Amino acid sequence: MPRLMSPLRPRYMRKPPEEAPAGPAAQAPDARQQEQPTEPEYPETVQVSEGTFRQVRDDSLVLLSQGIEHRLVRSEEGPFQIFVVPEMEGAARLQLELYHRENPPKEENPPIPLSFSLQPLWVLLAPVVFTLIDFSEKLNLHGPGVSDAAKVLKGEWWRSLTAQTLHGDARHLASNLLCGYIVMNMITFRIPLLRLAPFIAVAAAVANLCVSATVQTDFRSLGFSSFVFAAIGCLSVIEFRLMPKETHGMLRRFAPLCGAASLAVFLGLGENADILGHAYGFVAGLFCGFIPKKKSLRWGTPLSSADGIGLLMYYGLYLLAWKLALG
Repeated sequence: MPRLMSPLRPRYMRKPPEEAPAGPAAQAPDARQQEQPTEPEYPETVQVSEGTFRQVRDDSLVLLSQGIEHRLVRSEEGPFQIFVVPEMEGAARLQLELYHRENPPKEENPPIPLSFSLQPLWVLLAPVVFTLIDFSEKLNLHGPGVSDAAKVLKGEWWRSLTAQTLHGDARHLASNLLCGYIVMNMITFRIPLLRLAPFIAVAAAVANLCVSATVQTDFRSLGFSSFVFAAIGCLSVIEFRLMPKETHGMLRRFAPLCGAASLAVFLGLGENADILGHAYGFVAGLFCGFIPKKKSLRWGTPLSSADGIGLLMYYGLYLLAWKLALG
């Protein structure tokens, strides 16, 4: 784990001096028997501060001014942390509390550099595979898979999932893939997408069910756009939760929600567009933004092998729906 040390390195962090070799065997050591240099062991410590580099740097200066020895590290989750020995915990917390009382720390939401992730491609693979199968005409998927309002209300709920993986033509598929990748790639800046993918798919299915319950007539729809709009709603809530409360007044906090709503309106209108499905998808996706913890969103969470469970759940939803549709 990389370590960022304070300006004055504590005594207990200094590597103890090696003892002078004694004896004839030690005076001529064999190179093959020399041990590899190891990282010095530190005594047991407790965490007294956590935050961005700027916040922890100020806390470190406070402790240094009071002669309190400490250690600075950066955790795997992202935040910087300060550790002290247990004997100095009470004094360290007291000094930091007095400092924060006079200088309240402000929340920070620094901009994230642009990057591209492969995670959205795993999510987009599902609609691509089923749409290509449908386009090949080897298997008729439109009949059992399209979200037909009348049939959905009669109990064929799985159509709300299978319809997400079907498209009318290549242009329809390409537009959903492009918009979907951009939105989902932005979600990966904050949290692994695979953890939220099954929840967004369920939100999109709920949106299709709401459309069927609202229209209740001869209405048929298909496409991955309900998932895309649910992802837009999820992203807007994530950014809303991370906005500092003191940033240019309270209205500034609602900028992500307003911007996402404007984007949803811009993308959701058009010829043959399922406007109700887009609107319901956006609203349903808002609830997905409250699922992850704020701490994991603020510092960013690295992708782990456990996220594969989320991907399996995501694929499992569509496979179960298609099994019911074709069975």
